Amino acid sequence: MAWPARLSYDTAELEEFGRRADWAGGAAMINRRLAIVGAGTMGTGIAINAAQNGMHVVVIDATAAAAERAKRRAAEVYSRFVEKGRMSERERAAALSRFELGAGIGDVTRADLIIEAVFEDFAIKAPVFEEISRHAQPGALIATNTSALRVGRLAAHVADPGRFLGLHYFSPAEINPVVELVSAETTASETADLAQAFLQATRRVALRCKDSPGFALNRFFCPYTNEAARLLGEGAGTVGEIERAAEEAFGAAAGPFRVMNLIKPRINLGAIRNLAELGPFYAPAPKMVEVGEADASFEIDQPQAPVDESRHAAMVGRIRGAAFLSILQELDEDVAAPSAIDSGAKLAFKFAHPPCALMDTLGRATVEALIAPFLERYGLDMPASIALVGRLAD
Repeated sequence: MAWPARLSYDTAELEEFGRRADWAGGAAMINRRLAIVGAGTMGTGIAINAAQNGMHVVVIDATAAAAERAKRRAAEVYSRFVEKGRMSERERAAALSRFELGAGIGDVTRADLIIEAVFEDFAIKAPVFEEISRHAQPGALIATNTSALRVGRLAAHVADPGRFLGLHYFSPAEINPVVELVSAETTASETADLAQAFLQATRRVALRCKDSPGFALNRFFCPYTNEAARLLGEGAGTVGEIERAAEEAFGAAAGPFRVMNLIKPRINLGAIRNLAELGPFYAPAPKMVEVGEADASFEIDQPQAPVDESRHAAMVGRIRGAAFLSILQELDEDVAAPSAIDSGAKLAFKFAHPPCALMDTLGRATVEALIAPFLERYGLDMPASIALVGRLAD
């Protein structure tokens, strides 16, 4: 899932999250050789970030033209960073010198960490991991940048799955600091610790989570966008009115429809469909299916004044309720800690009011009232984690 590239990340904010993160203190650091398999948007962004932060990166793609485009994009991004004062000309030159192009997957033999970033299709990724396994050093870590596929299923195609995990970067990867560090059942604890140390060294914020549909963040972001589409389909408000309600609900920098238009509704629809195994509550709303399957965008109107306060409050409540329910279920399943969820909401999605802290502020009775209609509609039980509301952010 992507987020608008125009949104920036304050250095002091990142440092604060770095201090609060549970870094692998004292863990042996992986050496500074990284291989990226797949020179698309995500793979290139990961490589740009790593080379900027001292890693020697080799970018490998099935086509030489794609790898060449990655190198050109790196040069362009670093030039913009120089213009904005984020790096010097000397640092730009040094970063580019660490950005190499590989001739084929055989070049992963030089890497201590290999990150796969090819097309989001299991049938494509699985054989890539089999090929990587034939060439990787015995001690090299291997990671997938998947945003939706189960890491455990991919692990079956990796020699020594204990060294395999998910590193889901958020787009644009050269700017967005958030990375979900996903441990499958087969992932060794040392593998996760070493990967976290790597992310710290490259100034990324690691959100540790289990291998579960949606991981830590899409687990609630998809229901958040889906409920917005459901409100639209029901005629509860216009796109602009729902945008305003969603922005108020979490202090969002941009509402769900603007974000979906940037990442493409069809892609968001795919992410929602990846949660289908979790039950009917997570099924895509008819309007989401209509717009996504048409590969169309949402037309954003300007809300008319005066605002109907009652209708506005109802929309705010439903958007909060959908997100809160999915988060409480996620907490019941021990997918991620409340601190990881809130860090991701604040940094990846630019929510000024991250959801777990917001639930604490609103209180248990209010949260129960917001999720009760969803429980009744979908025949669900009250999540056990409701008992934690009031001290989630402690």
